[in-house]
Amino acid sequence: MRRKHNGMRPQDIVILLKIITMHSENWQLKDLANLLYISNSEISESLERSLYAGLIDFEKRHVQRGNMTDFLFHGMKYVFPAQPGIFTRGVPTAHSHPFMQAFINSEQAYVWPSSSGSVLGQAIEPFYANQVKAIEEDEELYQLLALLDVIRVGKLREKTVAEKELKELLAHVKSY
Repeated sequence: MRRKHNGMRPQDIVILLKIITMHSENWQLKDLANLLYISNSEISESLERSLYAGLIDFEKRHVQRGNMTDFLFHGMKYVFPAQPGIFTRGVPTAHSHPFMQAFINSEQAYVWPSSSGSVLGQAIEPFYANQVKAIEEDEELYQLLALLDVIRVGKLREKTVAEKELKELLAHVKSY
């Protein structure tokens, strides 16, 4: 018997994006757990939630990109809203990510709080506790998550740019 679906959790988005950026279908739960600093059991539960939501296929190997894109563009800002917080040191996100600075010029910096961060800006809560650790060695995941933060906190023009870039990045990542 299936467990009741109690809604998506923020780390579910990160797990799905990581599956996309792994460029392989030969991953195991322990691979995701190790790369994202999330327990095996939480990865397993996340994949169940994503299956129930129609964001991953029945075998839990391939992200349903159309559904995922639809959710990221239209639902995520309501399900996982972000409100910029206090000024703190951290890792640049949203339009403060180096990739986005080519498109958006702003005096205001947004960061994921981190003692290892190099930028002072308004805090945006990461999707989960070890997110900053997970992106340290994964520039592709970092870029995707920063684009999602633009959608969560940006103005209309910024969101439009982020959605266009996100759609292109997700379309060009090879599907296995």
